[in-house]
Amino acid sequence: MRIPVTILTGFLGAGKSTLVQHMLRASHGHRIAIIENEFGGENIDAELIAATVDERIVQLTNGCVCCSIRDDLHAALGELAAARASGRIAFDRVVIETTGLADPVPVAQTFFLDDDIARDYRPDAIITMVDGKFAMRQLDDRIEAQRQVGFADRLFLTKLDLVTGAERQTLSSRLSAMNNQARQVAVTFGEVALSEMFDIGGFDLIDVLELSADPYETSCPTCDDGHDCHKHGERKHRHDDIESFSFRSDRPLRGDRIAQLLNALVASYGDRLMRYKGVLHIADTDHKLILQGVHQLASYGYGAKWPPGEPRTSKLVFIGHDLPRVMLARSLEHCEV
Repeated sequence: MRIPVTILTGFLGAGKSTLVQHMLRASHGHRIAIIENEFGGENIDAELIAATVDERIVQLTNGCVCCSIRDDLHAALGELAAARASGRIAFDRVVIETTGLADPVPVAQTFFLDDDIARDYRPDAIITMVDGKFAMRQLDDRIEAQRQVGFADRLFLTKLDLVTGAERQTLSSRLSAMNNQARQVAVTFGEVALSEMFDIGGFDLIDVLELSADPYETSCPTCDDGHDCHKHGERKHRHDDIESFSFRSDRPLRGDRIAQLLNALVASYGDRLMRYKGVLHIADTDHKLILQGVHQLASYGYGAKWPPGEPRTSKLVFIGHDLPRVMLARSLEHCEV
């Protein structure tokens, strides 16, 4: 069975290291291998160390493993897998903590583009930590902070005790506009239930897709009637390059046209499409068509049958920058039967 991997990212000072240190010290029953880009031996309390497997991998008394390899991620994962296979260390999952300015995409793509890594590991989710005190300024000024939010499967909000309720709501609404698929979780001093971190299935083909309400709901610029639109969701903060666009339809879609559209989108706009997911009702089949993609890497296939009584509603969400929103909406409508 392949080892699940959680990618932990977030801008400088958001609290990643605090959360990792909590995992290293807590008695949680999980055997976790943690790869830290900026790891230093002084960060581990001496009493936690059970044994040194080699100069870069440290076994802790609570079952965790901390890997301090600083160079290539491929080498770090390969060395951990080899140590696990030989019985030198034992772990059940991996957490990769990126640097504060990192783009999480190359990390995630490692598990799809490298056959050796894909044999031993599977990505579970990208978790982004968001500094509740300074995130609004960071999102205004740094595209890295925006991309970390856009790629996230879950958002951990920290330092919320330092902001007012109104400031928290403003930030939450902005994050939802950028990525309406990532659930937001409040985290205090790095303490969070590990059930919020693990087995999220962010890269699995799942047949459930929840489209959150549009926090900036006004009239839809795609439509011409000036009324509130529940078919197209598209808003963004004036500073944000990253935005989410959602589409839903109660009419069945033509499979041939959807396939052509998806291929064209990936070929022409794959660099702009950060994450995209969909559960589609295709005409002439009782099975759901499930879509999942990261940039040009797209996977789709038929999943379970539509349950009796469940509305056969197609739902798609696209998260990216400079999205061709009007073209997307009209092209998807053209796929309707």
